[in-house]
Amino acid sequence: MSPLQELLADVPQQGRVRWIGVRPESRGDMIVLDAVEARREAGLTGDHARPGPRNARQVTLIQWEHLPVISSLLGRAADQPILPQDMRRNLVISGINLFSLKGRRFRIGQAILETTGWCQPCARLEQRLGRGTFQAVRGHGGITARVLQGAIIRLDDALHVEPLNFTPE
Repeated sequence: MSPLQELLADVPQQGRVRWIGVRPESRGDMIVLDAVEARREAGLTGDHARPGPRNARQVTLIQWEHLPVISSLLGRAADQPILPQDMRRNLVISGINLFSLKGRRFRIGQAILETTGWCQPCARLEQRLGRGTFQAVRGHGGITARVLQGAIIRLDDALHVEPLNFTPE
């Protein structure tokens, strides 16, 4: 393994679930939860994501630390911050750089997920939050994942990165 590969493989940080939300309908309002069931190859119970192994966007995650960055880039006053539900992602995670999960499997509670890509901003987000949102969110939109092993995910659950050679049961 090269020195760069060793650095990429070693992720000593662990994250923490700070917020959970689902959308029963594609354009519907977010429902804030204390816990949610992650279902193998189906996503989160109550979310509109299409189930199946080919759906790479079963679960969306965004980094807690990026919310104030997005607020700042939008010029929002301190009393009008971007809230987790504004970003329309399922899980908000603190304490770990979500980009370090590229190509990795990770555990939240007993659920095992696998990163499938980046969660890019869309025109609909710009329509909901105002002009400039698309540019403010670029690079801060989070990641997409699929569920490999189902379990309940709860607020304050830890996120641990699995070793590179890890395979779920």
